[in-house]
Amino acid sequence: MTDHPTLARRLGTADAVVIGLGSMIGAGVFAAFAPAAQAAGTWLLVGLAVAALVAYANATSSAQLAAQYPTSGGTYVYGRERLGAWWGFAAGWAFVVGKTASCAAMALTFAAYAAPPGWERPVAATAVVALAAVNYHGVTRTAGLARVIVTVVLVSLGLVVLAGVVGGDPDWTRVLPAGAPGAGSGLVGAGTDGLAAVPGYGVLQSAGLLFFAFAGYARIATMGEEVRDPARTIPRAIQLALGAAVLVYAVVAATLLAVLGPEGTASSAAPLADLAEAGPWGWAGVVVRVGAAAASLGALLALIAGVGRTSLAMARQDDLPGWLAAVHPRHRVPHRAEVALAGVVVVLVLTVDLREAIGFSSFGVLLYYLVANLSAWTQDEDHRRFPRALQVLGAVGCLALVVTLPPTAVLVGTAVLGTGLALRAARLHHRRPPSRHPRR
Repeated sequence: MTDHPTLARRLGTADAVVIGLGSMIGAGVFAAFAPAAQAAGTWLLVGLAVAALVAYANATSSAQLAAQYPTSGGTYVYGRERLGAWWGFAAGWAFVVGKTASCAAMALTFAAYAAPPGWERPVAATAVVALAAVNYHGVTRTAGLARVIVTVVLVSLGLVVLAGVVGGDPDWTRVLPAGAPGAGSGLVGAGTDGLAAVPGYGVLQSAGLLFFAFAGYARIATMGEEVRDPARTIPRAIQLALGAAVLVYAVVAATLLAVLGPEGTASSAAPLADLAEAGPWGWAGVVVRVGAAAASLGALLALIAGVGRTSLAMARQDDLPGWLAAVHPRHRVPHRAEVALAGVVVVLVLTVDLREAIGFSSFGVLLYYLVANLSAWTQDEDHRRFPRALQVLGAVGCLALVVTLPPTAVLVGTAVLGTGLALRAARLHHRRPPSRHPRR
């Protein structure tokens, strides 16, 4: 392997936590609870707990691996080092392709909240260029903007929850699962037979929908080459960011159930907007709009940073074009990878509507963490920070959640993965030197 210029270690624990939070508390918090409630009803918090448990198992694998391999690329690197080049490529390809589509989707989501009618695509493209420029000028700029965005989102969520609690006449018994002592009535799509009415598949499906809201902690690991004292900082930052995100989601979910009820949450096109309107403050609806726009920007900012670093790692191993491995001599960022990514995303937002067509991104996320769990399983005792049982739980959880994905998403994801593997096989075959026959 040839030597490549490295990135600068400029991020502390607080910076890494903020970047992780910016990835996790994205636009999904403003929309994910409705379909999750449709699946689980009053068992929504149980679905959230299952999602958090699987996310924690995956997070510990990522943290353990990042401490041993503190470089850019995340699971792409871990898979190569622990399982082999093909495993690493599968994880990296799924991440880069899926998250490039997610970048476009987040940009369009931001524009849906912030742009005048008819201007959504130009505003989305402008947002991509602006955030790519922030990333281009150094990781500390990225962390600084992420701090502002996370603050805006958390304040917005706090005001919305407060509006619902103050004026929404909450019934906290509806937060308890159906059949529990003191629980309110109402399990969506089920009868009134208490625990017998619990939709096990529905709870698992809700966990699958909510799991992806937690997947942003991987962004911390993909930026491992830019974190100070990575063996200590990355595991702490991943667990702190995940814990904070779980707490925020639990508060929001409980308030939705108490104010809107499981049926109201499930039937709402914009549950947080309905929660805000249940309160006495007319301006709370504007807060939802600002919060959703900021959350979309935060997710987009972290996605650009994460995809850029994974692309850098793949280019270093010739799994992507080698020119993407360049590091800016002053700003110490993968500037070519980020510029190329921004260009692709701008084309996508100007030509394709990906908000409803990125199911394969979810498939890719689960594949990514499956490889991470399998990689962590192979680590020796000197590098082990968490019991192997957590890696088993994470791997099984990933496979179980794949089952809940729509069949179309699985088919598209498999096709995208197969295309990447075929392209790599063809490239390796092309590069193989011709056999030499002895002269007669």
